[in-house]
Amino acid sequence: MIIPSDPVASLGITGFAAALRRGEITSEQAVSAYLARIDILDPLLCAYETVDARRALATARAMDTLLTNGVDLGPLMGLPVSVKDLFVIDGITPHAGSNLSIQDKLGTQEGTFIRALKSSGCVILGTTRMVEFALGITGHSLSRGTPWNPWDDQQHRLPGGSSSGAGVALASGLCGLSIGSDTGGSVRVPAAMCGLFGLKTTVGLWPTDGAFPLEPNTDSIGLLTRTAQDAAIAFEALNSHINPSSQAHQALITPGQLTLGVPDNYFLEGVDSEMKSAFEYALSIFEASGARQTSVHVPNVDGRERYFPVAMPAHLLAWLGEEFFLKNKELIDPIIRARIDKGIGIKAHHYLTLAQERRRHIDAAKPLFDQVDVIVSPTTQAPPQKVSELEVPDMAMEAAMGMTRNTQPANYFDWCAVTLPMGTDSAGMPLGLQLNGPGNNDSRLLAIAVALEALLDPAPQPKSFRGHTLR
Repeated sequence: MIIPSDPVASLGITGFAAALRRGEITSEQAVSAYLARIDILDPLLCAYETVDARRALATARAMDTLLTNGVDLGPLMGLPVSVKDLFVIDGITPHAGSNLSIQDKLGTQEGTFIRALKSSGCVILGTTRMVEFALGITGHSLSRGTPWNPWDDQQHRLPGGSSSGAGVALASGLCGLSIGSDTGGSVRVPAAMCGLFGLKTTVGLWPTDGAFPLEPNTDSIGLLTRTAQDAAIAFEALNSHINPSSQAHQALITPGQLTLGVPDNYFLEGVDSEMKSAFEYALSIFEASGARQTSVHVPNVDGRERYFPVAMPAHLLAWLGEEFFLKNKELIDPIIRARIDKGIGIKAHHYLTLAQERRRHIDAAKPLFDQVDVIVSPTTQAPPQKVSELEVPDMAMEAAMGMTRNTQPANYFDWCAVTLPMGTDSAGMPLGLQLNGPGNNDSRLLAIAVALEALLDPAPQPKSFRGHTLR
């Protein structure tokens, strides 16, 4: 069976936009190619929850007509995108990864971000699978299925979560841009485990109205792209709609302007040996190109271990309602159910004490960025594991803790953060490098990521899956 090539991967977002305006491709052709790829590949990969083919084609034709008539909506116009299954989108039923009906609780009003996505001219192909209620980092889900990481077509490996389908869809060439959300690593982990670039925006920069809330104080919307440059283009285009008064795109940054903070505590503890070697090699490349490095001690980072196990189930249970949860709990993934169950016994004063402690820790960590531009670390402790390894409860917990250890601090401290590919291990599995920046400096963080990404070898991508060529 002939599968169309990915119409955006080889061009990048900027290249696709230029080709669209030169008349070398139309949005309808790009959408048709992705829909054909989804028809062939997604039954194997299970990245999508819902595919909205009719509406996507109609939107693509409308974008082509507008462009033909001189109406240009910007660099994302006509770009086919996927959206995580926790946003309200007209014509699509949201599931938030669950078999429970949550439409009544979410409502039907599209939020600020989805409106910005549409105003930018993006074409929504459909929604991608996710861990139930976004309460899981591995990507494993019994409720609606675990997407298959395309880097290994022989063994089912973890895609990372909770934006699991978002990572798989982009890595396997089933969209040109993926939208996810990140409360403790849910964009960065699947991006890292699928060999992609991932952006976690500063909490509050992009409003989360019209989206399922897990923990409103740390929820943020994020992007999964192939490169830092793609993310920078998409970020600026969307941010100009959401925050019209925001400053223009950051000027180019060179490695010689940068001071990288390398943590001397927490972030490198328990890291896989190949992951650590790749990280040290990346640092040596940056140093050789003029980037200065200094050791930093991140204070109170273990506060995230106390905060999230209390805050997430407490907020989720408050949103679901205890009566609704107890009535329907048997329909929830057992691992997710057990996590929510803990919320019933949480005392209000305990949560408030931890919330106050977090505010003190946020303030105590701010001076770190007086010394450095970014804090660097591996994104996860290890490359993608086999799904079968999660059948052992202790290993499942160990895997989850290893995936959030380095990502949750950014959410805890109100930082923005990105992950970029830094090669593969000896088994050919992707590895991720994380950059943390101070809150509300997303644009500058992306400019730094563009500069550092250019120093690393081009990110490899999975080339085939079950006999189908992906590239």
